[in-house]
Amino acid sequence: MKINKLLTKFTVATLASGLLLSAPLASSAPTYAASKKVKKTSNKKKTTLRQYAKNTMAKYHLRGSMIVVKDGKAQQVSYGYGYYRRRIGAGSSKLVYPLGSLQKSITATMITQLIYKGKFSQNTKISRWYPNLKNASRISVGNLMTHTSGITVIGTEVNNGINFSENGALNWIINKINSQSEQRPGKFNYNNANYILLAGIIRKTTGKSYASNLKSRIIKPLNLKQTYMYNQIPKGKTDAISYTYRYGRNYQDPQYAPQGLTTQLLGAGDVFSSPKDYYKILVGMQNGKILTKKQFKYMTHLKAKAKDTTYSGGLYMRRGGKLEMAYGNFGDTHFANWIQLTSDNQNGIVMFLNQTQDKNKNKDAGYRILKKIKSNTFVNR
Repeated sequence: MKINKLLTKFTVATLASGLLLSAPLASSAPTYAASKKVKKTSNKKKTTLRQYAKNTMAKYHLRGSMIVVKDGKAQQVSYGYGYYRRRIGAGSSKLVYPLGSLQKSITATMITQLIYKGKFSQNTKISRWYPNLKNASRISVGNLMTHTSGITVIGTEVNNGINFSENGALNWIINKINSQSEQRPGKFNYNNANYILLAGIIRKTTGKSYASNLKSRIIKPLNLKQTYMYNQIPKGKTDAISYTYRYGRNYQDPQYAPQGLTTQLLGAGDVFSSPKDYYKILVGMQNGKILTKKQFKYMTHLKAKAKDTTYSGGLYMRRGGKLEMAYGNFGDTHFANWIQLTSDNQNGIVMFLNQTQDKNKNKDAGYRILKKIKSNTFVNR
């Protein structure tokens, strides 16, 4: 059953009581191929890499699930519990994780699909959809996709305690933008508001909800089994609980993704998924199922991008476009997601964590695994 989102402080505190010092390993899912044209990896090498990943997570007191990709072969590695009180393993098919900012690449993909359908271009000014929005006549679609709109809204990840509809979330962010000072477009400034507005453009252009577009444009073409809008997580599945390691104990300070915060982040944090599904999404962005390689390159190399950033279309492209990266967390919870893969998706990790410490330690752990996969290829930050 889906978690009761009206948990009281007493209930949340109760979840943390009587905790064990450590949890057993969750079982790992079968491996699957990202492409037919890949090199074979021996079972011994798979076991060695899987165990190394688990040992690294244990060393850094992390819990969660990840996809580890080496030479085109992807395998799921999970460690600990994703929901401690119910003893649901981190890699369980019953469990979904908040994508946080990793959702932005999904929103950008749908925008790119519409651009290639000729509905608008990256240069189209957003006053076309938001005539009453401050500075809308100077902000382009490309500015939103690259966080160069000049929008500097504060508090997008502060829970207002309101369960928004999609239209309600759009009205909320428009009012926030109009009530705060903004900068001139052109300079990079990462802000969730940009992608909430992009979600609204998808709605307004197609005449259908963001949820409906997600299902028809992403979920169905890729046959995803663990990807849902927050308010559509079905019975029999549940969202994960996040924890931290503290005073020598695991599973401390349990925090869930609250409904109010989730629903206000339309297009920027209201989708839940699994590392396996998210890897399929990344592969689908280049194999023609949701985007072609040409369209993916367009999305991740927009001309509106500022000179001081490599961010475009929800991803950072590093080392001259040879690496794709993104990091996501969620409000005041302990969730953290980090992806770093070669741009052909043949090597790297998709890491979804529900027990974390801090951003740098999370990345340090991931980087150790990346070096094991393929040395002299990845970056540590």
